[in-house]
Amino acid sequence: MSTSDTSRAGLAARLRALHVPGRPLILPNVWDAASARVVAEAGFPAVATGSAPVAASLGHPDGEVMPPADMLAAVARVVRAVGVPVTADMERGYGLGPGRFTERLAATGAVGCNLEDTDPRTGRLVDAGEQAGFLAAVRAADPDLVINARTDVLVRARTPARERTAEAARRVRLYLEAGADCVYPFGPLDEETTHTLVTAAGGRPVNVLARPGGPATSRLAELGVARISYGHQLHTAALRHLADLVATVRDGGSPFAG
Repeated sequence: MSTSDTSRAGLAARLRALHVPGRPLILPNVWDAASARVVAEAGFPAVATGSAPVAASLGHPDGEVMPPADMLAAVARVVRAVGVPVTADMERGYGLGPGRFTERLAATGAVGCNLEDTDPRTGRLVDAGEQAGFLAAVRAADPDLVINARTDVLVRARTPARERTAEAARRVRLYLEAGADCVYPFGPLDEETTHTLVTAAGGRPVNVLARPGGPATSRLAELGVARISYGHQLHTAALRHLADLVATVRDGGSPFAG
């Protein structure tokens, strides 16, 4: 696909086309303009924000605590910093309602978003039918938007593992039927669970969270995964490295040694 079309529709089409089962789109999640530039300059064809690192960088906890204007402004700065499609982790839409949400997100220049099925007010899972209706309304409000529908069943439900996987598979199918472009069963997936959920998606794109000790990128590709993201993990590692540098300065050493 041509990369010359920089219209919003063109960027959305480019992002959508990057979701290929078996050839996963790798998204090292960013939190500000500077980290976005690092990712884009490394050659990644798209940039994704993460809600937790963006919130932390602005002095807020995760979970839709910050004003939506703060999150949207952060996304807009990321978009301005790079020339590739940007997809934004927007939690559950900050209570804006489908029409207002898509209007304000489009104004940032972002062409994709994550939308999850946890109610930020209670921390509980939203009813699957209600979430599917919300996703369908978002799709109707913005046909170009690349929707990555996250389900938190694997980390929120308090049922046996087999039942959680079955419910996650049900939600995967519902959310795709509602108009999602990609589904994101969030949590520490093993190979068997990944295979089950990729199968449930029926050839449509599935996003998996990279994690220490989890399946390698090559194995996730073999399992048919279409998108791999990193959540808050790079931001956490960057802060850990900064803490080490600061401790070296505090103790009289040079942070430039070596």
